Amino acid sequence: MDLNRLLRDPTYFKIVSFFHENPASIDTPRGVAAWTGENKQNVNRALLKLEKLKILTAHKVSSTTAYCYTRNIKLTKSVENLLKRIKKEE
Repeated sequence: MDLNRLLRDPTYFKIVSFFHENPASIDTPRGVAAWTGENKQNVNRALLKLEKLKILTAHKVSSTTAYCYTRNIKLTKSVENLLKRIKKEE
């Protein structure tokens, strides 16, 4: 899956930007939907894809799943470069 293409979608861009700017944050799909202003179903789908791409890590506790940003420095640098490039294009 092409992260560059995904980040051009506003939902993915908002989610990844938030976690990149707040790398210590941990939040649930409901919380992520609230601060992005996006539909919870779309956010849930995006979170699952971003987890598969290892951009986010899922922490499952009983019936709740919370997500946090990757700790992989090489990956975070790549994400940072993509976010900057997309912002410049706007």
